[in-house]
Amino acid sequence: MPDWSYQTLFRPVLFRMPARAARGVTLRGMGNVSRIPGGTFVIKALGHMEPAPMLNSHRFGTMLPTPVGLSGAIDQRGIAVQALSQLGFGFVEVGPVTLEPIVNSEPIEMNVQEESITYPCEYENGGAQETLRRIRKPGHRLPHLVRIAPMPGSDTEQAMAELRSLFDSFVKEQYASAIVVEAISPHRSQLDNELMLQQMAAHVSKHAGKHVLLYIPLDTVEAGLESIVHAADPAIWSGFVIGDAIRGPQGVRVSHDGKLPCIAKLQQIRANAGEAAVLLAAAGVHEPADAIDLMEAGADYVLLHSGFVYSGPGLPKRVNEAIIHHKLAGEPSPAEQPFWQNWGWMCLLGIGMIIGGLIAWFIAANGVLLPYDEAFLGINRDEVDRINGNLLYFMSHDRITLAGTMLSIGILYYQLAKHGLRFGLHWAKTAIWASAGVGFPSFFLYLGYGFFDPIQAAAAAILFPMFLLSLRNNPDRPYRLPVNLRNSKEWKGALWGQLCFVVLGFALCIGGIVIALVGITNVFVPEDISYLCTSRDDLNLANERLIPLIAHDRAGFGGALLSDAVGILVVALWGLQQGAKWQWWTLLLSGAPGFVAGLSIHFIISYTDFWHLLPAYFAFGLYIVGLVMLYPYLMRSGKQGSSKGIKGGRRVGL
Repeated sequence: MPDWSYQTLFRPVLFRMPARAARGVTLRGMGNVSRIPGGTFVIKALGHMEPAPMLNSHRFGTMLPTPVGLSGAIDQRGIAVQALSQLGFGFVEVGPVTLEPIVNSEPIEMNVQEESITYPCEYENGGAQETLRRIRKPGHRLPHLVRIAPMPGSDTEQAMAELRSLFDSFVKEQYASAIVVEAISPHRSQLDNELMLQQMAAHVSKHAGKHVLLYIPLDTVEAGLESIVHAADPAIWSGFVIGDAIRGPQGVRVSHDGKLPCIAKLQQIRANAGEAAVLLAAAGVHEPADAIDLMEAGADYVLLHSGFVYSGPGLPKRVNEAIIHHKLAGEPSPAEQPFWQNWGWMCLLGIGMIIGGLIAWFIAANGVLLPYDEAFLGINRDEVDRINGNLLYFMSHDRITLAGTMLSIGILYYQLAKHGLRFGLHWAKTAIWASAGVGFPSFFLYLGYGFFDPIQAAAAAILFPMFLLSLRNNPDRPYRLPVNLRNSKEWKGALWGQLCFVVLGFALCIGGIVIALVGITNVFVPEDISYLCTSRDDLNLANERLIPLIAHDRAGFGGALLSDAVGILVVALWGLQQGAKWQWWTLLLSGAPGFVAGLSIHFIISYTDFWHLLPAYFAFGLYIVGLVMLYPYLMRSGKQGSSKGIKGGRRVGL
């Protein structure tokens, strides 16, 4: 569920359901998808959330791919962790884990206006044994931070005994990279908290080498926090985790409001614990700017909880992008790639496609048949016209739609090369490679009919080396333009526009495949036969080479449409960035020739069957609505209330 489907389609439905039921449906659905063959690949492909290598950090004796973690409260039983781990997280919190299972069926309350979640029981979990079985078969490669806690209502002596037992259960587990100990409670006196901390430290010190962090509840009184931090021996405690829950009479509440008290505690702990302590902040990250603010206050890592529910599964990716952008803000830009090194060749390929499309359009709108077409048929265009008065119009309609698609591909390639490939953007390279990887092999679709098009063959022979030259020596580089920081109305509107173009991309892919299959099999659909007022057999009797020639046009158009669709789909899925005006112009200019050619020629030749044109009408509607909804997001940079930036990059473990 990427944001473009979560915010637009799924969230409105899920938020009308009881919260427990909605959570169960979501987690089971994502879990089932991740367990089918290729399921995790689908999740990655839809969101493209693979983190950049520059986000890697080494903590707790392992590598964390990003500084963004998944709160244990999101998926307490690990139903969908395999799927959730694909969304751009760097580690997974497990817990809170208690000795015995804690089951609670009371309603979970959601307040959409305040973006809060109230749990009747903070410690609902499957217990220590179930958790041990789960982390021993994780289904993903992300490090685990296991948070252990005493049973609710335990007195100080019982709590200490339970924490020791839990610690001993997890300390030797290889999949537990660090253990987070909930030894501090706002419900205990300051003296009892310090006693718990002292006794737990003595027990932890017997297991040298294991990374252990102290959990600080968000509602811990700040007056006593300083003494707790000073009492936490840095030789034993690697750092601190600041929680995200405010306890009340109805349960525990997590929300965006937890951000400010979390910032205050981060600053206090950092001032007293020094720079060596690792700080994790779990409260109030509902948009990328929140994560930046917490890191500015001293956090090394953040965990997502209520913000993940309200903002959507794309939040970790957006936070990662914001961290990269702020890290690079103070660094000089790398040297620009020379035109002839790689990206320039793709620009020339795009220009070649544009020129070829214009020539093809001109020929299709005038003579339709070229000399080698007539030579293949053994008759001239006048004789073709005498066979069927609509036949040349029909062939013109195929060739003009192909010409429009060639123009669309050429514009798309040129723009992606100039604004994406030139700067080493991974998604832009993928869009070009995937599109061209489909387009060039489509040249061979029609050869089975025995017709060889020398012009198309010559064009492919010229353009393919350009494609190969564009692949060389162009490593991925991070996106340096401003990134989205806020859950603004422009962002929410753009998700509808993105949804339109994603659906359009998939629809055109299906259309291209269907047209190509028709071209290499039956050649005609029923509406074609109705327009021609003749049968396939009659045409074959009139000239047995007519159908192979028409099949060549249809198969070529289907392959070109699929190539164009793949490029548009990758742009829509992975590429859209706030304020990137070139992306809006690319979608507008690359789509216009295809729609103008495809729709206008049908009306010019009076091939206006409603059902035949309905897919084109649907696609055109998606195109227009998508452009309108994306305009404010892509064309207006706007002020996002940007943060100051991350100083030096140390706070995110970079």
